[in-house]
Amino acid sequence: MINVLLAGVGGQGTVLAAKVLASAAAARGWQVRTAETIGMAQRGGNVTSHVRMGSDGEEVFSPLITPGTADMVIALEPGEAARALPYLAPGGVLVTATTAIQPVTAALAGVPYRVGDVVAGLASALQAQAPCEQAADAVARPNVATDSQDAQAPSVEGYPVPLFVPVDDEALMRELGAASRKSLNMMLLAVAVAQGRVPLTLDEVKSAVEACVKPQYVAMNLEAIDHAAQAYG
Repeated sequence: MINVLLAGVGGQGTVLAAKVLASAAAARGWQVRTAETIGMAQRGGNVTSHVRMGSDGEEVFSPLITPGTADMVIALEPGEAARALPYLAPGGVLVTATTAIQPVTAALAGVPYRVGDVVAGLASALQAQAPCEQAADAVARPNVATDSQDAQAPSVEGYPVPLFVPVDDEALMRELGAASRKSLNMMLLAVAVAQGRVPLTLDEVKSAVEACVKPQYVAMNLEAIDHAAQAYG
């Protein structure tokens, strides 16, 4: 069983990314169940999507991920990564964009949103999960397998090592020459899959994009996937 939680702000495409992930898993013949918050895209609120995949052929009875059991959290905004962190399992993977979206509450209250502090706090939280000093040093080093089906989470003396992957999404967008941030969701999904902890391939994700995304946006998203995977694979 593989549990993936996706988190973002309304309008970032969190639900679409979850749909693509679920479609790629279903194409393998896995049983998949999903759940998400709907309607927040028009309000700028937080959006979360749960994707549960029976990767060993098992049945999936519930669509909801319980706290502490997500193998991976993919966050399209660092504040949302912090909000979703309690869902991450020990030794899990946290992939997050590092560009902040100012929440309405902070803007109204005049409270500064120090995104650097948020990202540093996320790194510290995952290092605290590591079973020893050597494991803590490995938190920020991706474990990428040549064949993601054979990927194994690194461990120290039998304890899984968490992995933190902060993604400089603004730099990726500049390098890609993207006029908008509409492909951010697919970039983060590509980075997550490229870490080798989820037994899906980038080609399977790209096939799911072709099935789930409107035809006029397919090429843009496929290019974004290739670029992000190359940068963080």
